[in-house]
Amino acid sequence: MDKRIPLIDQSALGGRACFYVGGKYAETDGKRFLTGQMFVEVYEPRERKHEYPVVMFHGAGQTNMNWLQTPDGRMGWADYFVSKGFYVVLAEQPSRGRSAYHPAAEGPRIFHPLQIVRQRFTTDEGPWPQAKKHTQWPENGGDWEDPAFRQFAAAQVEYLPSNKRSQELVLAAGKELLELLGPCILLTHSQAGPFGWLLADAFPEKVKAVLALEPTAPPFSVDQSSPIAKNYGLVDLPLHFEPPVQSPADFKLRLLPSQGEGLHAGWVLDEERSLPRLCMPILLVTSEASYHAQFDHLLSYVMDQLGVRHDFVRLEDSGIRGNSHMMMLEKNNLEIADYLIN
Repeated sequence: MDKRIPLIDQSALGGRACFYVGGKYAETDGKRFLTGQMFVEVYEPRERKHEYPVVMFHGAGQTNMNWLQTPDGRMGWADYFVSKGFYVVLAEQPSRGRSAYHPAAEGPRIFHPLQIVRQRFTTDEGPWPQAKKHTQWPENGGDWEDPAFRQFAAAQVEYLPSNKRSQELVLAAGKELLELLGPCILLTHSQAGPFGWLLADAFPEKVKAVLALEPTAPPFSVDQSSPIAKNYGLVDLPLHFEPPVQSPADFKLRLLPSQGEGLHAGWVLDEERSLPRLCMPILLVTSEASYHAQFDHLLSYVMDQLGVRHDFVRLEDSGIRGNSHMMMLEKNNLEIADYLIN
């Protein structure tokens, strides 16, 4: 093997599998196809030490590559969790990557311009105040020709523009996946955050814990000029609220002022409601330099209001400094993995 190609030690791997879940038949112009299916990879450790599988869901513009290897060729979280004795499951969103996309069924897709990718994920040049603290991107994330940046740029893919539609597709395919796996732990990142809330709310007996890394936020709306909710707070689809909610317009909201320098004001509840099905252990994680550092506290606030017990952790408070949004790919990615495992 060419020594220029970084190889990852997989001695802890006992076996692997890949398959699809979900999907339905459709036709256009008399031509039948299957759409909405989700590609799944399974990695079984040689020595399994933990009862529940860990299901990892990637975010917008990404694929399972997020979990497989870092852009500079180091071990990713899939192999690392396996080395710690976890049964690991990677789910690639429908209409993304190896999960077939049919424009006749789902319409056009969009992509992250690389200028935004560079600003938001790989440099310290973002317009939010915490961005200057970003030190953990491997190599030189500001250099367009840096090999690690080129690898990350090459991994960016098109995705569906509607978060609501992505949530519908993953909820449908995820039901079949949970039926196959049984009880499991969900690890979600960014746009995939709502997948964890939706699956845990729909199948609380199957979801034993949720680890949410900078999930979609802030809740309800980013428009501070209007108190009309644009979604169901945590997600774009209905959840099992008590009392029940028929539409986002049912929520009564108030504007929570900024809680400190660099922290956004945002909409929170001005009424009593709960989400009784979200009763499993939940960890909400935010990194020091991410754009999410501005507003994830608002999501935590609303979860508290809804009676959703959880731990909200800012990584810098645990001595893990300098990370941005793509923490699973950064120089200290295994330190963060250890934190989550512990």
